[in-house]
Amino acid sequence: MSDWERDFAAYVDGRGAALRGTAYLLCGNWHSAEDLTQTTLTKLYLAWRRIDRTESVDAYARTVLLRAFLDERRRPWRRERSSRDLPDPPAPGVAPRSVDERLALEAALRVLPRNQRAVLVLRYWSDLDVRDTAAALGISEGTVKSASARGLAALRAAMSREETR
Repeated sequence: MSDWERDFAAYVDGRGAALRGTAYLLCGNWHSAEDLTQTTLTKLYLAWRRIDRTESVDAYARTVLLRAFLDERRRPWRRERSSRDLPDPPAPGVAPRSVDERLALEAALRVLPRNQRAVLVLRYWSDLDVRDTAAALGISEGTVKSASARGLAALRAAMSREETR
């Protein structure tokens, strides 16, 4: 194994779980998140020798992840198809409140438009500031601010509706 391959393997060992977590928040399910993470790691592996190590490798990987996520959503043959058979909802009162809240938050996150979801995941999960989020998504800082405000408002509304049920 060459030095760059060892470096890449070390990076995947150290940061793979964080990439997978970000992918999960973007996709909303672990199977799609695994696929998205693998796509990202494959593209990262192919570009590994060209990546400038003085720049943040995490930022580069996050950009690859976001672009792969957005590209997958644009392909019509990859879109989800509705089904008559829905999974059983959890039994009321079985799960602790924190788990219920997390599931409600994840469900609310999944119904947001993909760009708002990407902004919220980067801002509040990856803890990026407005400037870095704008750079990662290739949008203006004003767009990040408005998408953050609208996305948070939509999440709050969804969560308050969930509480009244």
